[in-house]
Amino acid sequence: MNKYEPVIGLEIHVQLKTKSKMFCSCLNSGDDRPPNTTICPVCMGHPGVLPVTNKLAVKYAVMAALALDCKINKKSHFDRKSYYYPDLPKNYQISQYSLPFGHDGHLLFETKELKRRVRIERVHLEEDTGKLLHEGDKSASYVDYNRAGIPLMEVVTRPDIQTPAGARILLQELRLIMRYLEISDADMEKGQLRCDANVSLRPNPEYFLEKAKDASIGLDPKKLYPKTEVKNLNSFKSVEKALAYEIQRQTELWDKDQAPTQQATMGWDDKKGQTVLQRIKEEQHDYRYFPEPDLPPYEFDKKFLDSAKSEIVEMPYDRRKRFKIEYGLGDYDIDILVGDKKMAHFFEEMISELKAWLVALEQVEGSEEEIWAKHKKKLVKKAANWMISRLLGLLNEKKLGITDSKITPENFAELITLVYENKLNNQTAVAVMGKMFMTGKDPSNIMEEEDLGQLTDDKGLDAVIDSVISNNKKVVDEYKSGKEPALKFLIGQVMKQTKGRADAKKVEEVLKYKLK
Repeated sequence: MNKYEPVIGLEIHVQLKTKSKMFCSCLNSGDDRPPNTTICPVCMGHPGVLPVTNKLAVKYAVMAALALDCKINKKSHFDRKSYYYPDLPKNYQISQYSLPFGHDGHLLFETKELKRRVRIERVHLEEDTGKLLHEGDKSASYVDYNRAGIPLMEVVTRPDIQTPAGARILLQELRLIMRYLEISDADMEKGQLRCDANVSLRPNPEYFLEKAKDASIGLDPKKLYPKTEVKNLNSFKSVEKALAYEIQRQTELWDKDQAPTQQATMGWDDKKGQTVLQRIKEEQHDYRYFPEPDLPPYEFDKKFLDSAKSEIVEMPYDRRKRFKIEYGLGDYDIDILVGDKKMAHFFEEMISELKAWLVALEQVEGSEEEIWAKHKKKLVKKAANWMISRLLGLLNEKKLGITDSKITPENFAELITLVYENKLNNQTAVAVMGKMFMTGKDPSNIMEEEDLGQLTDDKGLDAVIDSVISNNKKVVDEYKSGKEPALKFLIGQVMKQTKGRADAKKVEEVLKYKLK
């Protein structure tokens, strides 16, 4: 049993995907432009200029708060946060302090190993800062203000996370939520999703209770001890690694009776794989918050809130649950399909088309519901396997997204139906799919043009098998002497002569019968 329990909370910043910046008309595309070219007097804080709020950014922040099940402050305002730093051209940042747009929400995430409900303390909106560049001469730094003023949403969690893996999974789930809402690409490598982690230790309650009789232990297992803030976390992997390192570092301090007594800020050094002390926080920084005098307060009416709610789609957590119940898929398949909103949409459209193809088959009988109930489990599993192993493989090879594919949900459903009907075997179906991917044609047309349909002529197949047997007498003798691999060679020869159109199982059965 571990003596100490990690206590982790995250401060997460998300750049919102608007066309313009938060309080001016400059383009929100600074990363694609030369340094200091998407700036203006407003985002640079020149005297006499006034900010104008980006209404879409406000809507996006409220949408995110609603998706995280937050309570919405119908009356809110922006605050001025005053501090000096080279990347802050105004010497203050327009942010929110006393009345954030959202508060007291939660985020659910679940894996095989972990299920957590993490409370969300607040969701607020602010403007991003510039970017410091350290190149060449280490005695000087450069500042690119293209990023200054970009809409930045902050999501602050309660300290409900207990493991480094849990922190990583929460971040990945939040990224997916942002993408489902289509309010941010939330790419950590591009700085669109950034995270600072706060971590401390406290006595494990179970361990503490066992040792409570020991007079030397006078620690409160519910108390929150001084936290350490970890910065420079630029990837999901670095978040997990940095927290694991910091937990181990603090554990060693506790074991030496040197538990932290002050808050500290540590920077993660990815190359060295360790945290490095940046500063000790002797007291809380006074940012001298006060209501932003150049912007009016916000009051959300029912129409605005209804509009924001109407754009919130089914969230990943709920979709995973539904896919398991409705389609009977395994966790691996569900995670891949739900991990891309457009992929999940394609899958569901394809399943709808698949149902229509199945019901239209002449050889199936019963009502639509009866037919679907009978074939659903096997057919859906086959469709998911083909999507994940075949279609996704083609897309990844060409570095394309599902919406870039020339294969439509309807044509993909037709292909699966042809395989299910045994009109195409797996080998020829792969060839047909490759043609579909390149041309966008439907599978039936490709089958006819390329003569790739399943070989159904028993006499023709019989003749091919007889020819293979007569031309491979040595292999036939090996099989009859008990060498099973010889049979696979004969099957391969038949498949080669039929150009993959024969049913391999049927070929095996006929060969075994003829070679008795």
